[in-house]
Amino acid sequence: MKVKCSLILALLFFVLLAPAPVAWAQQPTVSAYSAILISADDGSVLYEHNAREPLAMASTTKIMTALLALEEAERAGDPIIDITEEMVMVEGSSMGLQAGNRLTMTNLVSGMLLASGNDAANAAALYLAGSQEEFAQQMNARAAEIGMDSTHFVTPSGLDDEEHYSTAYDMALLAQEALDCPEFARIAGSSVLQVEFVEPAQKVSYSNHNKLLRMYDGCVGVKTGFTKKAGRCLVSAAQREGTTLIAVTLNAPDDWDDHMAMLDYGFETVKTVSLDGACPENLYLVGAVQDSVSLRAGQGVKLTLSQADASRVTSRVLLPRFAYAPIGEGERLGQVQYLLDGQEIYSVPIFAGEAVEAVPAPKPTGWEKFWSNLTGWFH
Repeated sequence: MKVKCSLILALLFFVLLAPAPVAWAQQPTVSAYSAILISADDGSVLYEHNAREPLAMASTTKIMTALLALEEAERAGDPIIDITEEMVMVEGSSMGLQAGNRLTMTNLVSGMLLASGNDAANAAALYLAGSQEEFAQQMNARAAEIGMDSTHFVTPSGLDDEEHYSTAYDMALLAQEALDCPEFARIAGSSVLQVEFVEPAQKVSYSNHNKLLRMYDGCVGVKTGFTKKAGRCLVSAAQREGTTLIAVTLNAPDDWDDHMAMLDYGFETVKTVSLDGACPENLYLVGAVQDSVSLRAGQGVKLTLSQADASRVTSRVLLPRFAYAPIGEGERLGQVQYLLDGQEIYSVPIFAGEAVEAVPAPKPTGWEKFWSNLTGWFH
C-alpha cells in the first residue's frame, strides 16, 4: 500500500517516543487462535494474537472476490452476467442462482457478501477470468498490490485447499482496502438487501450473515466465514466518533464476543485525529494584478493516537505575511504544522490555488524614451 514518508515518520514517532496508549486498559481475552485489531485510517496495529500465522480463512475470501468484481463493475458500467451451468456447479452456501439467470455484477456481489453465495463467487470468477485458476492469479496480483505478503488464493469462495491461506493481519489489510470502495462498503454494511434479477424479472431479499451489524453499535461490515478446516472466521469493522477500526479472527469458537471485546478495547483506548491542513483562504500579494492569491492545502492524513495523545495535538499555520508576484499555480507558499508536546508529527504543504501575474511595468514617457535612446547611442 502507498504510504507517505511523512506518515511513516509520524508513526515511528509514536512507537519510539509516545507513552503506551493502553497503559490503563486491559487487553481483551479472545477465543480465536489468531486475531488482530487495526485502525482503518492509518493501519496501526492496536492488538494482535498469532496474527501473522498463515491459516485457512474460509468465506472471508469473498472480500477479495467482491472487490475485484466491483472494480470491474465500475470500469465496465456494471455489466449483466449470464449465469451458466458451470457457474452454479459449486458446493456450499448459495444465493440460489440457476442457469439462465441474468443479473448485474453489483447485484451478484450483493448475494456474494450477504448470503455468502459460493455460486455468486464462482460466477464472478468465471466471468472475469474464464476459469478459477486464472481468477486466482488476479486475486494474488491484487493481494500483492495491497501488501498481503503471507496470502495465497486458490478459490474465489474460500472452499478448503492446502494452498489457500492468509493471515489475520493480511485480511485486515484487505478489509481496509475494500472499505475504501464505496459500493463495497454499502453492500457489506447492509443488514438486508433486495437483489434485482433481469431474468427472471424478480427481486429477492437477502439477509446479511454478519450478526454484528445488529449486535454492535457502529458496525459497518464486513464478512463471515466457516469451514471445518478453517473454523469460524470473521472480519468486522466499526465506526465511532470519527474512528474506524477493523477486527479479524481466524478459527474463533466465540467470534461475535471476540470482536465486540476487541472493538470495545479499541474505542476505549484510541482516537483518530484528522490532520487535514486547514489554512487561510487567501494570502496578500505585492506587485500583483490582484490583491491576493487563493490557497489550498495538500493531502492531509488521519492518525490514530492514544486518547491522551490525541487531546494534546496542536497545529499552527506557517505562512509569510505577504508574497511577491508573479505566483505560479501550485507554487508552495507555506505549511500547516501539527505538533504533539511541541514536537512536529506531520505537516501539510500550502499551495497557491491559482496563477497571478505581476503588475506590468509602466510605459516610458516621451522624454524617458528620448533619454534612453540618447544614452544608448553613446554606449
